[in-house]
Amino acid sequence: MKEPARILVVGGGYVGMYTALHLQRKLKRALRQGDAQVIVVDPEPYMTYQPFLPEAAAGSISPRHVVVPLRRTLPGCQVVIGEVTAIDHAKRTASITTLASREEANGAIEISYDELVLAPGSVSRTLPIPGLADHGIGFKTVEEAIGLRNHVLGQLDIASSTRDPAVRDAALTFVFVGGGYAGVEALGELEDMARYAVRYYHNIVPEDLRWVLVEATGRILPEVGEELGRYTVRELRGRNIDVRLETRLESYEDRVAVLSDGSRFPTRTLVWTAGVKPHPVLSAVDLPKNDRGKLPCTAELRVDGAEHAWAAGDAAAVPDLTADQPGKECAPNAQHAVRQARVLAENVIASLRGEPLRNYEHAYAGSVASLGLHKGVAYLYGRKLRGYPAWAIHRAYHLSRMPTFNRKARVLAEWTLSGLFKREIVSLGSLENPRAEFELAAGTGRHPEAS
Repeated sequence: MKEPARILVVGGGYVGMYTALHLQRKLKRALRQGDAQVIVVDPEPYMTYQPFLPEAAAGSISPRHVVVPLRRTLPGCQVVIGEVTAIDHAKRTASITTLASREEANGAIEISYDELVLAPGSVSRTLPIPGLADHGIGFKTVEEAIGLRNHVLGQLDIASSTRDPAVRDAALTFVFVGGGYAGVEALGELEDMARYAVRYYHNIVPEDLRWVLVEATGRILPEVGEELGRYTVRELRGRNIDVRLETRLESYEDRVAVLSDGSRFPTRTLVWTAGVKPHPVLSAVDLPKNDRGKLPCTAELRVDGAEHAWAAGDAAAVPDLTADQPGKECAPNAQHAVRQARVLAENVIASLRGEPLRNYEHAYAGSVASLGLHKGVAYLYGRKLRGYPAWAIHRAYHLSRMPTFNRKARVLAEWTLSGLFKREIVSLGSLENPRAEFELAAGTGRHPEAS
């Protein structure tokens, strides 16, 4: 009996899920008849739509609606919840540890494949700054976004109830490091939320809150252009946000943020959004990587120098055929990811069938960014927009890119309801330690609010 053609997709993020979705549609008959098999491996059973994380942190969208369940979206594929620990491409095998591996204590399972798709995405790029690893907060996952929301609201509770001015000032100071999309959008949304929330505190006013944005270069949001970047700085500073350009974080020991310009900010909140790096799983892959740890790819999205290996998204260095400058690579954003996934799936199928491959080519359309409720900037096809029109385009664009009609409808419904009713300002920090209350009742722990 002929073995089915097996396609292994490492990563269930934007590129991985969409690649598997296209393979599922185009190989529908082969999958049903057992002539092909698509295996998707990811540590989480869902894909996170990261552009909506700032709105989830601000409470505009429920966290469960910014994630897409892989098993329901990919019924024709085999979804394995686990981590790839090693790939021997010469033998076409991958070692995977699953949740059951720890319970069974029998080590990793081994999966063979015919075609390998690497789309593990990226992780936060941190620096060896004293205190950062101990007290810093990331903003890359839905868990971090909701944890940050709970944390910010918790700081308002601390400031409202303390009699110590130093504790109050540290609780009401929020430092964000990184002036890219993640940092600016997260700060804009959370500042909006906190300013709204303080109206329900009898002893806190918006002027008590201190927000600081630290950026190592001389501009923020470089993707929207220099003019809109300057406008964004003016907009943020007009909201009493302290924007520090050409400034670096030197240390965060004892929860005191020390900047390269000599400033010191005692703060209980330091959010690190200063860039990303390829996922560590690439270090376990016997394939070529460039000096930034990415997989060098051809325009066909094949890993350069490796047959039957493909890559796209954050972990891949894909040449931009539409760029004027030779050697320029495609930006790691959703605009390219969704299109790369489609071409990648088509080329994998073409490779299996011995058909010619096609190049990935897409001219950059522009960028959009939210600066909080009803505020934004957009650079689209040479046109510059700001304020409410840019914010509306930001929402419309990302709603159109949100996978599945189910999630689109739920997000749209939540936006509609949020326009009719007041914001939710409840902190559910105890969700991060759900057994604390039971441990307290059993006499083995502290009350969750005590931490």
